[in-house]
Amino acid sequence: MSQKSNNKKIAVLISNAGTGTNLRAIIHAVENRKINAEICAVVSDKADAPGLEHARKNNLKIEICSAKEELLPLLEKLSPDFICLAGWKQIILDDVILAFPDKILNLHPGLIPDTPEDIVKNPDGTLALWNKGMLTTKAIQNFLDQKSAFAGSSLHFLTLDFDFGPVLGRCFEKIEQNDTVETLYTRLKEKENKLYVEVLEKLTK
Repeated sequence: MSQKSNNKKIAVLISNAGTGTNLRAIIHAVENRKINAEICAVVSDKADAPGLEHARKNNLKIEICSAKEELLPLLEKLSPDFICLAGWKQIILDDVILAFPDKILNLHPGLIPDTPEDIVKNPDGTLALWNKGMLTTKAIQNFLDQKSAFAGSSLHFLTLDFDFGPVLGRCFEKIEQNDTVETLYTRLKEKENKLYVEVLEKLTK
């Protein structure tokens, strides 16, 4: 895979919990030079992660990090400008967050406010759900259970504050009457992929 030669480097962290759609979107955007960077490595906690197929097809460097204690030395060796969590499920230790401040991007299935006291509103003006502490499936179900008008996700910098940090962008998806977790998340995921690319495009200008 040909990538634009420059000093910006991105490491994408995946796992077998995801399908690799964010990784695929980032790869395509780098290839099309929307993202002005190169992918220095795709890191997975498991060798069977579906996203690794995208890495192999595009001749990207693959690293397997099976233990959370191995992540910091690996990232220090790679020295990325940005670290993109794309379905990563392994716990990230505080040492990693402190070593890469404002460099680790995380996609949260909820609407993170700019400050803990703030609220985020949906496009129709109704209160948006933060879904703090909820993983993807539970968060999507919560949108349905709470009869929210919209589901949404936030891309933010990872900090020591759980499920909180500087928000880089948000996306919303209107909930339809007969939505299930699967149908709703399928549509939301497309917007998440686009959001990830748009944010990285801005960060790597």
